[in-house]
Amino acid sequence: MNKAITEGLQLMPPAFAAGLNVWSSGNGTPGSDTYDSAANAVYVAADADFGGCLEMQKTENTQKLRFMGETPLQPGCYLQIKLRVKAVSGALPSVRVAGWAARSNGNHLGGVTEIAPQAALSTYGEVVEVTGIVGSGSRGGVDMPWGRDAAYGHFGLDLTGANGGVVRIDDIEITDITSAFLRDMLSVVDVTDYGAVGNGSFDCTAAFEAADAAADGRRILVPAGEFYLGSTVSLNHEAVFEGTVDMPDSAILLLTKNYNFPAYAAAFGNEELGFKKAFQALLNNSDHESLDLMGRKITVTAPIDMAAAAPNKSSYATRRIIRNGQLEAASSAAWDTDVVSSRATYSASDSKRLTNVANIANIAVGSLVEGAGVGREIYVTSKNNGSGVITLSGALFDAEGTQNFTFRDFKYLMDFSGFSSLSKFGLQDIEFQCNGRCSTVRLAPSGSVNTFDSCFFSRPMDRGITSTGTGCQGILIDNCQFLSHEDPLDVSQRVSIGLNVNKNDAKLRSNRATRFLHFAILGGSNNTVTGNHFFQGDSVPDGVRTAGLVLTSNNCTSTVSDNYVDNCFIEWTNERDPSPEYTGGFSFSALSINANVFLSGDVAPWFSYIVVKPYGSGNFLNGVSITGNKFRSTNGSIDRAERVDTSFADLDFSRSKNVVVTGNMYHNVTSHSANPLRVVHDQSSASSSWTVASGGELPFQGYARFADSVVALGPLRTGGNSVRYITPYAELEQGSGNDQIRLRWQEAVKGRVQVLMRMDS
Repeated sequence: MNKAITEGLQLMPPAFAAGLNVWSSGNGTPGSDTYDSAANAVYVAADADFGGCLEMQKTENTQKLRFMGETPLQPGCYLQIKLRVKAVSGALPSVRVAGWAARSNGNHLGGVTEIAPQAALSTYGEVVEVTGIVGSGSRGGVDMPWGRDAAYGHFGLDLTGANGGVVRIDDIEITDITSAFLRDMLSVVDVTDYGAVGNGSFDCTAAFEAADAAADGRRILVPAGEFYLGSTVSLNHEAVFEGTVDMPDSAILLLTKNYNFPAYAAAFGNEELGFKKAFQALLNNSDHESLDLMGRKITVTAPIDMAAAAPNKSSYATRRIIRNGQLEAASSAAWDTDVVSSRATYSASDSKRLTNVANIANIAVGSLVEGAGVGREIYVTSKNNGSGVITLSGALFDAEGTQNFTFRDFKYLMDFSGFSSLSKFGLQDIEFQCNGRCSTVRLAPSGSVNTFDSCFFSRPMDRGITSTGTGCQGILIDNCQFLSHEDPLDVSQRVSIGLNVNKNDAKLRSNRATRFLHFAILGGSNNTVTGNHFFQGDSVPDGVRTAGLVLTSNNCTSTVSDNYVDNCFIEWTNERDPSPEYTGGFSFSALSINANVFLSGDVAPWFSYIVVKPYGSGNFLNGVSITGNKFRSTNGSIDRAERVDTSFADLDFSRSKNVVVTGNMYHNVTSHSANPLRVVHDQSSASSSWTVASGGELPFQGYARFADSVVALGPLRTGGNSVRYITPYAELEQGSGNDQIRLRWQEAVKGRVQVLMRMDS
């Protein structure tokens, strides 16, 4: 680049032959003294070495010579001032290039270097060449860095040393030497040309902004060095980082033209810090809706506090996505779970609080709560140290009184719990490599419609996705893989859980989960669980199995369809009811389990695929649909596909309503449950009282409460084989299990009938 050519800048001062009235003995400013008619200066027309030249006698301690013309300076432009001087007689002085820096208003620009290194004249008649370079940036080879505030200069020379000597000076040359500082064929603007200094302490904020303003479509180059930015910087041109930047946590770097993770990793010279600053920019920049990791892997050494990365945002509710990359947990003690034991009091009347909590200051918000009467996946949502009160994510079913509780604070690769609320945030096409060292993602305590799409949760130590409050409202989890690090362990040894949800409207679709203790624990209602494959078996003969899907709301209003439920089961409980005994409401209601594939192998005969587990007495089924499913056991048969876990209580089958169990397929399952249940009864000897048994095939071994129809299959005959055309009446809920119907006839008959009986009203 040559500004004299490209922009027509006038750089060269006139020759001395044109007159000495433009050459000042001062700073070169208007009104200063000139060498025109001066006693110590004369133009020499014919010098053997120089041709025409200026002959000057040194009469002052610093004899100045300055061109009074305004030699322009521009950011990014570097000028070389070249002098050729020889001593003629008298004392031998030293010579140096010098100048006077001016602002655009003509005032002096102080605080800058205005002299170049000097050279001593040691021999009469010897021509000595002296140069100095002036420019805006503090770069190698620049003698006088004047910054971006310098508009022009008055250039020339200084003679120093002893007075009295006479020297001759050739015409002064000023040329554009910018090309010596530019990389060939690169259209870039260097921030150092605008005053940036890469020493790690000088605040380069203004220099970066000035370079961006001047870029005009070119890229911005941040050369080698560490550049401190004391406040937020927004760059509207593509930035290339050979060096790095350092900023306070509160300051934001907005790379609007190359907003992606590799750019931030290069800018900060550290993957973790670059990711945090890129996330900070994502929440503070309207130009981009997503952060693209560009397929890069980020090695993470400690939990990433996402809220701390964006300290100016306590909540956020605009759609934002992080996509396309991998986060890997490195070996570090920072992943260790913090465990605190504390004594506290619980009352069912205040069902989501612990009071009088000892040692509360050491209990972390977001910790898992364990103790007698505590259901699965109950977390600390908030706490008040002063009052000793902890707020829980769910109620406890049987923890009345005072007891010791255990609080486990798992560590997560990405932890959003520092936000008060986060909504419409998504993670897409990301692999979380937990390596059995940490958990994966902890949600904010409140928020809605957050999404996970096509992500891999690989080998989390404890949890895949954790909701400690209501930040899971309307969550969408689609096409994800949950890969357990407990894969080689037997079922009884596993503790990890794929995900939990506390609020309503969760959508789990087309996911795959391998060998967790549980795939998903859903605490809300209106859930859709469809197209997933979750499996949890092991190689133990007649081994135990755990629930793959746990529904903890008895009125769950949910649909479970088209899933592959492999060596695990669906468990439906009311373990988050502080008063689990039925006193009103809908009880176990509004659940549809349709068109799923259930498979098990090497399990105990008492294993079942659908388990209802009441935590209090008096509960009943009230609107349940189990249709079109395929139940199959391999390597042995099981007794039935569905059952009630009576560890705490049984169901009240005298109140069952709207239970539809039909169209299911059973293979190696002894009881083929159905409701209504079609039973064919053969009466070989004439009797007026026939007992028709359900054979345990009413769903959940319910009561035979109704007979929809009784149809004779052939003639009814007396003991003497006379045909009778009579109908019976039915006595319901007979037998010790209330699962039989007694048919009463007008007289003793024998024959075959088909009875359609029901266990619901």
